Amino acid sequence: MTRPSPGLSDGNAPRPRPGVGPAVAVLVLVGLAALIPLLGPSAALHGTGEAAAPGTGGIALLRTALFAALCVPVGELFVRRLARSVPGATEAMPRSWAPYAAAAGFVAALALASVVSSGNLVPDSPADLDIGGLYASRDGKLALLEVNAFAVAGLCALSRRPATQIWPLAAVVVAEALRAHPTTEHSPLLGSGLTLVHLVCASLWVGGLLYALRTLRGWGAVEAGAALLGLYARVAAVLLAAITATGVWSSLRRMPSDTVLEQLTDTAYGRALLAKVILVAAVAALALWARIRLRRAADPLSACAPARAEVVALGVVVALSGLLTALPVPIRW
Repeated sequence: MTRPSPGLSDGNAPRPRPGVGPAVAVLVLVGLAALIPLLGPSAALHGTGEAAAPGTGGIALLRTALFAALCVPVGELFVRRLARSVPGATEAMPRSWAPYAAAAGFVAALALASVVSSGNLVPDSPADLDIGGLYASRDGKLALLEVNAFAVAGLCALSRRPATQIWPLAAVVVAEALRAHPTTEHSPLLGSGLTLVHLVCASLWVGGLLYALRTLRGWGAVEAGAALLGLYARVAAVLLAAITATGVWSSLRRMPSDTVLEQLTDTAYGRALLAKVILVAAVAALALWARIRLRRAADPLSACAPARAEVVALGVVVALSGLLTALPVPIRW
């Protein structure tokens, strides 16, 4: 009996070894994206007269890491489900990044919980932490829920049934939606509902595109790859519409229509939001370009070029989202 070649998967399809270049490029892009939440607060607050809480840059970076850790596994589960309905597709799928994402999310959630335990201030020493106090407040309970949810998601990702991680990931989304809208806010349940839909759709869009492109690199088959990208594109159009609708509605709840233009330029939150809107518009243009290539180009997989640029732009959007959560909310005039 002959042994199968180590370069072949169970489906006898070659799986190319990843080179060093893509890994280095990813690390460089992650480093550049990290500069947005770290340096963004001072740039956004400049000249507005608003004051930021201590450690705003660090909080924004942790929120960015948490959002990214949510997008990766959600996107993998989404694309794996799409791939099952692609005719002629091989069983070979890229290695999951979900365990690493869960570990990053756990660390970020744990650090954010430590901030909550010290009265929403960056702790200077372990003595500043009040772990027991987390159980006494709403924000503390939500922070603990996120820590535990990422830990469970990591265990599920390493188990024989990785699809079960959808439940702890859903708990993270619910916790984030509730955290973003305290009970003192006007109609907090409506705000939480909008954030919930926004987060789910954004996670599917960002993480799904990333994993779809990773899958296409391994498949190598033009027909199957084009079919998968086409399936994703159809769903992504609906996701973009939902993201736009919930984003606009949420923004108008915090910045009424008669003051929105002024606050977009005179407040830190408005400036960061304006940058995000412009970037999302650019992402939508890239998505449209990719879809046109997918339908009309002689080689449908030439759509991967604008799709890769779209992934990079979406990474910046995630960083801007983390920055938005750390900036002071504008006053309703």
